[in-house]
Amino acid sequence: MEDQVTRLVDKVWEKFQQLPADRRLLIAIAGVPGSGKTTLSRIVAAALNARHATLHPEVPEPVPPAVFVPMDGYHLTRAQLSAMPDPALAHARRGAEFTFDGRAFLALVKSLRAVPPPPLPPTPTPVYAPSFDHALKDPKPDDIAILPTHRIVVFEGNYVCLDKEPWREAAQLMDERWFVEVDFETARRRLVKRHVEAGIAKDEEEAGKRADENDLVNGAQIVKERVDVDEVITSKEDGSWVHK
Repeated sequence: MEDQVTRLVDKVWEKFQQLPADRRLLIAIAGVPGSGKTTLSRIVAAALNARHATLHPEVPEPVPPAVFVPMDGYHLTRAQLSAMPDPALAHARRGAEFTFDGRAFLALVKSLRAVPPPPLPPTPTPVYAPSFDHALKDPKPDDIAILPTHRIVVFEGNYVCLDKEPWREAAQLMDERWFVEVDFETARRRLVKRHVEAGIAKDEEEAGKRADENDLVNGAQIVKERVDVDEVITSKEDGSWVHK
């Protein structure tokens, strides 16, 4: 696992060193539910920041260059799902592509990709992204601050590499697109455990039903409708990763 993470971090770090001062490095890490993409994204972002800190020992608290932005904040709210033509289906399929605000996600990516024309503002302002509040089961607006000093943005989510608009346009704006592969049996076991622990399902039977009728249905679309990617990393049952 560590060797694969190191290789990926080395690749990103080399690109970062060559990055013009007025640009950000945008990375999209996609995969089916239960693939381990969130874990990998957090590890990569943390490793990049740790490397930056190691290279600047003279600074007590060096400004971290990388920030992790999950796609979960772009879930439609429960109220928006209830306003759909078939509310019961919308709530049952929450997590499917149509239950996300893809246009808002694209707007965020465009705002981070845009280079402001000179003269540059004297005090650049942060860009804010939503997070997902699992207690409230709804997005929390403007909860993730992407600071001007955040020059590497690691996006993670089911659909960040989906070959369907508006996700396709967002994916095309990325500097790196990675896909985390996993066999569906491993993903299902992880999902069942996750759903029970998070209180999404009351027991393993209900969790398995949700995985089969929603998560893995979404997973089939994610695998089938994937844009071309730069890296494919296989997530193993023991939690390790293998580069393909």
